[in-house]
Amino acid sequence: MTADPYDGLLAGARAEGWATQVLDLAGVTGKAALMDRFARALHLPDWFGRNWDALADSLGDLPARPGADRGLLLLVTGWQGYAETRPEEWAVAREVMDAATGPELCVLLALGGSH
Repeated sequence: MTADPYDGLLAGARAEGWATQVLDLAGVTGKAALMDRFARALHLPDWFGRNWDALADSLGDLPARPGADRGLLLLVTGWQGYAETRPEEWAVAREVMDAATGPELCVLLALGGSH
């Protein structure tokens, strides 16, 4: 039995030089909690503005991760409840993550449950 269904995925990404981070959105019911989860997972500074523009800026300018030759693979889990209760906010969050994705950031939305 696997302790974490994403262990293999994350280990493979690390073996290819990616830094990895899991962003678990289970229990998030609003924008403020969503921003808090991003801030904690990505170790954003206290002055992070907790709005869409600040999130876009932060995702587009993530610091280099020690030991990673490539960028950051961000695995988002447990997002379905938030997407169902706040579809408009989730649409904006997806747009922000999509716009920030590039050579330095890969965002994956896990279809399974929370982490």
